[in-house]
Amino acid sequence: MTENAQQEPSAPTTELPTQYAPADVEGPLYERWVERGYFEADAKSEKPPYTVVIPPPNVTGSLHLGHAFEHTLIDALTRRKRMQGFETLWQPGMDHAGIATQNVVERELAKEGKSRHDLGREAFVERVWQWKGESGGQISGQMRRLGDGVAWSRERFTMDEGLSQAVQTIFKRLYDDELIYRAERIINWCPRCLTAISDIEVEYQDDDGELVSMKYGDGDETIVVATTRAETMLGDTAVAVHPEDERYKHLVGKLVKLPLTDRSIPVVADEHVDPEFGTGAVKVTPAHDPNDFEIGQRHGLPSIAVMDEHAVITAHGPFQGLDRLEARSAIVAALRAEGRIVAEKRPYVHSVGHCSRCKTTIEPRLSMQWWVKVGPLAKAAGDAVRDGKVKIHPQEMEKRYFDWVDNLHDWCISRQLWWGHRIPVWYGPGGEVVCVGPDDEAPTGEGWHQDTDVLDTWFSSGLWPFSTLGWPERTESLAKFYPNSVLVTGYDILFFWVARMMMFGLYAMDGTPPFHTIALHGMVRDQFGKKMSKSFGNAVNPLDWMDKYGSDALRFTLARGANPGVDVPIGEDWVQGSRNFANKIWNATRFALMNGATVDGPLPDASAMSPTDRWILSRLNSVVAEVDAYYDDFQFAKLSDALFHFAWDEVFDWYVELSKTTFQAGGEPAEVSKRVLGEVLDVTLKLLHPVVPFVTETLWTTLTGGESVVIAEWPSDSGFRDADAEREIGTLQSVITEVRRFRADQGLQPGQRVPARLTLDGTALAPHEPAIRQLLRLQPEGDAFTATATLPVAGVEVALDLSGVIDVAAERKRLAKDLAAAEKEKSQATAKLGNEAFLSKAPDHVVDKIRTRLAKSEEDITRIQSQLDRLPPS
Repeated sequence: MTENAQQEPSAPTTELPTQYAPADVEGPLYERWVERGYFEADAKSEKPPYTVVIPPPNVTGSLHLGHAFEHTLIDALTRRKRMQGFETLWQPGMDHAGIATQNVVERELAKEGKSRHDLGREAFVERVWQWKGESGGQISGQMRRLGDGVAWSRERFTMDEGLSQAVQTIFKRLYDDELIYRAERIINWCPRCLTAISDIEVEYQDDDGELVSMKYGDGDETIVVATTRAETMLGDTAVAVHPEDERYKHLVGKLVKLPLTDRSIPVVADEHVDPEFGTGAVKVTPAHDPNDFEIGQRHGLPSIAVMDEHAVITAHGPFQGLDRLEARSAIVAALRAEGRIVAEKRPYVHSVGHCSRCKTTIEPRLSMQWWVKVGPLAKAAGDAVRDGKVKIHPQEMEKRYFDWVDNLHDWCISRQLWWGHRIPVWYGPGGEVVCVGPDDEAPTGEGWHQDTDVLDTWFSSGLWPFSTLGWPERTESLAKFYPNSVLVTGYDILFFWVARMMMFGLYAMDGTPPFHTIALHGMVRDQFGKKMSKSFGNAVNPLDWMDKYGSDALRFTLARGANPGVDVPIGEDWVQGSRNFANKIWNATRFALMNGATVDGPLPDASAMSPTDRWILSRLNSVVAEVDAYYDDFQFAKLSDALFHFAWDEVFDWYVELSKTTFQAGGEPAEVSKRVLGEVLDVTLKLLHPVVPFVTETLWTTLTGGESVVIAEWPSDSGFRDADAEREIGTLQSVITEVRRFRADQGLQPGQRVPARLTLDGTALAPHEPAIRQLLRLQPEGDAFTATATLPVAGVEVALDLSGVIDVAAERKRLAKDLAAAEKEKSQATAKLGNEAFLSKAPDHVVDKIRTRLAKSEEDITRIQSQLDRLPPS
């Protein structure tokens, strides 16, 4: 807490506008919170730390529903911990997003008729920094709109000076420990972004292609292979068969003619080949397929690259200069002309990898790249979870985590870009290779040059939990706030980001994992469970909903759908419902203030309280305990639902209504209830604050006169319980609910008054007669009272005189008509379900529908008959 946060509380006021206007409240409130330093974190504080890092959004990005969802959950956690007395750090920042950002700036240059090569590397990087300063990071302003309680003074960027030093430091350490190396391997190449991408940046989808079977060799030395990428045959250096395949044993070791070329290639035996798949023979193109590369390594085969970085054919001959797809058609046509095509299958649906950023089909390509040897790092990341140092929530997600880290391939970390952390390696004129740390002098002199590649964006974001705290320096912040308390993130980047942070954190921080708990959430989908996408026409800009309904309404809707690890459906109707909830909180608090609800002084002794007062306090403490348990288990949906029903149903619809008669009667009981109502609202607003911060701040400060609910003390369960009061009010609720239902069944308007006799003597409900009569609109019985309907409920009797209220004859006629219709429906459904011929032919869903109709008709008959029985004689 900064010094300016310690201000005198404002004088309490009972004045609230008649309506809640989020647009007038949210912006000024947030700026006040930031100005007072509520969200800042002090490394010197003696409070226990609670640390969460923001999954750094791309500098190119803007707030989408996924961000809003995740940020709501993190903000709720950190606001609660701050109220519980923790030194809370929610670390903000942004990712430089190498490929995405470079693409944005290159598109801007293209509008000017230029390319990055026209500017040169240094000027292009300056242009990107300029773009970042002017246009990047708009998401920061949108986070403020949402109410994110982040420590803005600590905001970091993965390309800032401190984080760049961290990147260079860990690269040097990994290199010196022989965990980073340079090698020629098959990589995933994007011909559009012109860079290597890692396995996890490849998205696979089923595409329509073609499967072509073609004949290599002639006569007895003929062998048939099949491929979906005919253009790569120009780079074939062998045909492989299984060693035990009797069909081809006579060909192993021999040469066959490679069509359309002047080369002959060997037939090799390799156990990788599946003799049951296709012809049992596969073409081997070591420079353009990862499996073929491995076969080539085992058999000493040459690797012939036949495409450049744009996926244009470079092999000499008639196909040189053609795009890969153009070459595919041309090569198949040429093979067909030579009689080499044995079979063609179109369309052939198969899984094809695409660049996750630009959606271009990736091209496997042999390339010299930098790699992380992940074996020992991944083992440590797996062991940390197995040993219980790190818990994954929900626990069933552990299997996905282990499936990934236990089977990791070495990580290609070099990217052929200009925007990013440049690889800190220099090459000398005599073949020297020097890795330079942040404290080292780079070699100079003629012939020395730095590697032109930059590092994968995930390399720097993998350091996020400790680089943002000042590592490699042993700062006070690092000592105080590392490891993070929890990582809240989507299960979709469990592999992209979480595994990287685990590997680097354990390596850099002497075996201390970067966080204690990984809390995984699902994806936001539309109200029908469909993925949100611009192409589907169901994408939503969260700012639109915040403008229309308020940020609290969006936050509450998202939190109420957040079950651990499960996707979250959301629709505008639900946000509107949450807006109604915010209005309900507002109106109920306004009523309470107008009727003298107060937080002044201690609570009266329980002996001075009415059963209604004791009931609501008992329920309040149960809800405090319930909400705490749900928070500790990351059950945001359950805690939000519990608070919704407690606030709306029990506090506003029952306690406030039951208290009205007490307030009207005045005296000491009214003063006690005013203090109890103030206590209940004080605690309820605090419990709601982490999820709906704006409306609760306005109401709580007005109710209590306190400085801010942001820094108020989180409620604790006092242990007060009153089972007798809960039973008594439960009985009262049953009576009122049943009579209300009867009134509605008889067609009475809610405000219509009815003469009634209440037989409550000797029961616990006797003192509640004024409240019962007020809530049910029941008049005193009077001299001419005639009991035309009697309701025995929960041990008491309510007699009503409906003779002057409803037309009994007309009501009997209406109900008789409804009863006849229900009985007809039952008869028809029973007949169909008793017809064996119908049951044997009808689909299951049709039969189920008939059964549902039967059950509904039986319920209707019971209900209508009960209404008829309760009517007085006509």
